[in-house]
Amino acid sequence: DISESVSRHLRDIGHDAETADTAYENAQARERTQVLMDLANMENGLVVGTGDMSEAALGWCTFNGDHMSMYNVNCSVTKTFIRNIVSNYANECDGELSEALKDIVDTPVSPELKPAVEGEIAQKTEDIIGPYDAHDFFLYHFIRNGSGPEKILKLAESAFSDVYTHDQLDGWLKVFFKRFFSSQFKRNCAPDGPNLGHISLSYGSGWSIPSDVSGKSIISW
Repeated sequence: DISESVSRHLRDIGHDAETADTAYENAQARERTQVLMDLANMENGLVVGTGDMSEAALGWCTFNGDHMSMYNVNCSVTKTFIRNIVSNYANECDGELSEALKDIVDTPVSPELKPAVEGEIAQKTEDIIGPYDAHDFFLYHFIRNGSGPEKILKLAESAFSDVYTHDQLDGWLKVFFKRFFSSQFKRNCAPDGPNLGHISLSYGSGWSIPSDVSGKSIISW
């Protein structure tokens, strides 16, 4: 339970510990990581990261919080792919394991850093930035094929014609490019991990752009 330590920390820095702002959220993520890191030291072990490539692309992680680990096994695997792996394995299993895995797949993606409302998750990532299947589609065609925003939008309209509208895809694509370029500073100091599949944003894959690069010219279509 990190509630007492986080509340004390927020009071120490002059935060009212009640306002659910960015500091309120990130203090929790960083405290979680500190606890894991210290426990790993006690056990002479490693903190294995769970952040995936989709989160790295969009910068949807707390800097020096869940952004950090001692080795990140999922750094080159997209969230859509992880969902498919877990879902397929759940169908091959029986009993409690199968039910648990299906429950995980059906649970909305959330950092859960804001208080629940009547027992329900109040902070749903895809309601804020858009669905990960669309973002992973954008990511693949941008990194693997070097496609520009106009071409990616046309491809997305064809691929998701029965699911999303033009305006939805256009808005999410703008979110993707804005967050992608503004989040490079997090990728520049991310932990090591394996390079799997056709694309990767990890430092070991050779991917590198200046962290102060601007994506304004790209999202101005």
